Amino acid sequence: MKEFELKYGCNPNQKPSKIYMSDGSDLPIEILSGRPGYINFLDAFNSYQLVKELKEATGLPSVTSFKHVSPTSAAVGIPLSEKLKKACFADDIEGLDDSPLACAYARARGTDRMCSFGDWVALSDVCDVTTAKMIKREVSDGIIAPGYEPEALAILKEKRKGTYNIVKIDPNYIPEATERKQVFGITFEQGRNNFKINKELLGNIVTKNKNLPDGAARDLIVALITLKYTQSNSVCYAIDGQAIGVGAGQQSRIHCTRLAGTKADTWFLRQHDKVLSLSFLPTIGRPDRDNVIDGYINQNEEDVTADGIWQKYFSKQPEPFTKAEQREYLDSIDGVSLGSDAFFPFFDNIERAKRSGVKYIAEPGGSIRDDLVIDCCDKY
Repeated sequence: MKEFELKYGCNPNQKPSKIYMSDGSDLPIEILSGRPGYINFLDAFNSYQLVKELKEATGLPSVTSFKHVSPTSAAVGIPLSEKLKKACFADDIEGLDDSPLACAYARARGTDRMCSFGDWVALSDVCDVTTAKMIKREVSDGIIAPGYEPEALAILKEKRKGTYNIVKIDPNYIPEATERKQVFGITFEQGRNNFKINKELLGNIVTKNKNLPDGAARDLIVALITLKYTQSNSVCYAIDGQAIGVGAGQQSRIHCTRLAGTKADTWFLRQHDKVLSLSFLPTIGRPDRDNVIDGYINQNEEDVTADGIWQKYFSKQPEPFTKAEQREYLDSIDGVSLGSDAFFPFFDNIERAKRSGVKYIAEPGGSIRDDLVIDCCDKY
């Protein structure tokens, strides 16, 4: 296929629209179902780069959930605890422990379920049946992968009455070394970002504490590769092989840290026993559960637990989840890794990160206040 005509560009008024190779060669993709749009393909090609690089860096199957050209999360295929399965809405999946790819998907899709609503999924490996079954029941725009098992493809083709966007990409495709884009009719040209993120990158430890466990190094790599494919000026928290909070494209570094930290906090609080024990009515669907859980955690207790309100969602009235209880729970969290795509200009970022259990930080440095940032790290 030389080119593919899109329904429209970024917005419905931007027509005509298409994708093609500038040298006239065939596109490195097959469209197996649906009709992906302009934003879909931006998500598809950026998300696949992320999982391909994450797999190369860690050796583990990798998955990301993408939305509006930034990842909501990314994860590698590490088994989930029973509590984590429940928090990810994956505790009913047979064969989950036997599929590292499905484990990666459960983590990536389960981290920030509100932002993942209507996402684009990228897989580093051939899609298996277990992963396909999980994707089928979620609200999603499409998927890109290097291949699909026949039964898995049949399952995905049933999604959205046969219109689900399914893209197969050639895993051996290598893009040109130079990339170009146009803005306001003016062409920009630059070398592709082929900078390698791996454990060797983490060798310059500037704090008094020089201990960097292998698990923390892995999580820092997850965070940094996630950031590489996130809109610039961003911060990412990660633990246990998955990105748990992404603060993307904010104008201020501290706002990135706060936004990502708030998402990480919500992720941890979703695993609290009070949240896991919520007695939802069987008629409440998965997206509605996400919204209610978010409200239960982030709003005033009475918003969810008041008489006349809780009966809409629960078979029995939930116990209030007070801010003091939440703070006590979050204070028990430790070992979180944090990546930043630019230096921290002030130590307030470190103070905020510590409130979300951060123990390991990777950032480029170069601020005139690096010494103050390092001192704050040494304090903790």
